[in-house]
Amino acid sequence: MSIRHGLLALLERGPRYGSRLRTEFESRTGSTWPLNVGQVYTTLSRLERDGMVVQDGSDDAGHDLYTITDDGRAELRNWFETPVDRTSPPRDELAIKLAMAVGAPGVDIRDVIQSQRHHTLKAMQDYTRLKAQALADVPANRDE
Repeated sequence: MSIRHGLLALLERGPRYGSRLRTEFESRTGSTWPLNVGQVYTTLSRLERDGMVVQDGSDDAGHDLYTITDDGRAELRNWFETPVDRTSPPRDELAIKLAMAVGAPGVDIRDVIQSQRHHTLKAMQDYTRLKAQALADVPANRDE
């Protein structure tokens, strides 16, 4: 996922300011993709330049609010409808670690696998919890 599209997806839910976008982005990604607020504002500036968002006033605390435009909605819809290209797969650290562990002195590959298995199961539990929280936050009828 690109930061650009992630921010557009959050703005589709309503006007937001930069640090709130950062917080929501990290919350929705389970903090696996940390952002700094400078990245957010740089991306918002580019989105504004490209006609995908507009700065639309400010809230009571003086934060500049951004709103998605029709062009931004079209870009977001296209992103959701386009499959992720897998022609050049990313490096997989686990595959590299396991390949290096085979035959490495003093390394029991079963321990490496068990440690990874434990970590993966915990992550799956965390993601299941995040999904349940996200579903609880979705109104029963989104058209209202």
